[in-house]
Amino acid sequence: MAAHYQIVGSTSAAISASVESGIRAGDLAPGDALPAVRALAADLGVSPATVAKAYQELRQRGLVATAGRHGTRVRPRPPVAARRAALLPPPLTGGRDLSAGQPDPRLLPPLGPHLAALAAEIGPGPPGGYATDAVLPDLAALARDRLAADGVPAAELTVTGGALDGIERLLAAHLRPGDAVAVEDPGWANLLDLIAALGLRTVGVPVDDEGPTVGGVRAALAAGVRALVVTSRAQNPTGAAVSADRGDALRTLLAGRADLLLIEDDHAAELARVPLCPLAGATPAWAFVRSVSKPYGPDLRLAVLAGDEATVARVAGRARVGAGWVSTVLQRLVVSLWRDPATAGLVRHAADSYDRRRDGLVAALAARGVAAHGRTGINVWVPVPDETVAVTTLRDAGWSLAPGGLYRIAAAPAVRVSVSALDEADIPALADVIARAARPTPAFTA
Repeated sequence: MAAHYQIVGSTSAAISASVESGIRAGDLAPGDALPAVRALAADLGVSPATVAKAYQELRQRGLVATAGRHGTRVRPRPPVAARRAALLPPPLTGGRDLSAGQPDPRLLPPLGPHLAALAAEIGPGPPGGYATDAVLPDLAALARDRLAADGVPAAELTVTGGALDGIERLLAAHLRPGDAVAVEDPGWANLLDLIAALGLRTVGVPVDDEGPTVGGVRAALAAGVRALVVTSRAQNPTGAAVSADRGDALRTLLAGRADLLLIEDDHAAELARVPLCPLAGATPAWAFVRSVSKPYGPDLRLAVLAGDEATVARVAGRARVGAGWVSTVLQRLVVSLWRDPATAGLVRHAADSYDRRRDGLVAALAARGVAAHGRTGINVWVPVPDETVAVTTLRDAGWSLAPGGLYRIAAAPAVRVSVSALDEADIPALADVIARAARPTPAFTA
């Protein structure tokens, strides 16, 4: 914990509010340790039970996490806005940042022509009023065709403000605080943070290059999880993609599980150049979410959500009494992009470029004796003995990578490389540095 910040309060509510205030002000930074329960209780003159209750409330709200002997710490990205920009890592001066995980802006299709055409279509009149339908008919028709081509039934369909928004609405509609959610381990950091912020519990499922392992899912089911989130392709951070054999085995395992909500995340969509092997329909309650952000641009906050009738109705109904609908202007822009053959060609070109960079890095690391994972998508997952040593070594050499701790529950240490900011010509130099960082540090002997 930051030495200059003093937690105060005589009740559990006051203590938790004091910790939140410290996080909001930036005096308690991500990763900072909170005092032990008994030590803080003695400092404040309250019972250990009062402090324990405060910490429990903070955990339920996703602000802190407890990890055994490591104690209670501020989560890497707690769901409260901090005032200090200094909480962000300092920029890498003169180096290359491969930590962000965003698509290469050089490969995104231009939006200007489509926006100009849309403006001409709308004309000079006033903007539209409140939408009566959540999904524009043209968008729904195109989305159904695109999903059907991949084997996803889409008779029931709605749209959300991106993949994570869709997943949040699904979890909120089906689960209650304290329920357990099975997630891939390692898995998407934003999803782990969201689950914590909703007051839900995570149960990690090991993942290999073919997706979540059957044994891991079976163990999660035995642990009583109420939902399972699976990344179809381009899994973040490992690049895994559910194979046909793995998909068949998981469908058999999940068949008829009326107590489970199955969520599939196909965030990479057209950028993933492997066949989709969907699990859709394996359980009575299911949803398939496909975002447009990775292929077409992160600022296009739209995802298509298909599922069983009751699940889609819950999501659409909750949106109706909240945000109402996803902007029809945005929906019409996505329709224009989907209908444009030139844009489709640009997306294929981007997918090819990502494949060359990702496969090139994995091959270069293998040639240097380093095993790495990156079957699909824009990320490569590299196991290392010590994440801090690896990240520091790479940073000293001018490369910024994401530490695996942001994505892991019980998985082994690793670092994530986003190839979207990597030029092919730089792969050998980067592989050399990673190979040094990935070697175990020799033990000191007297």
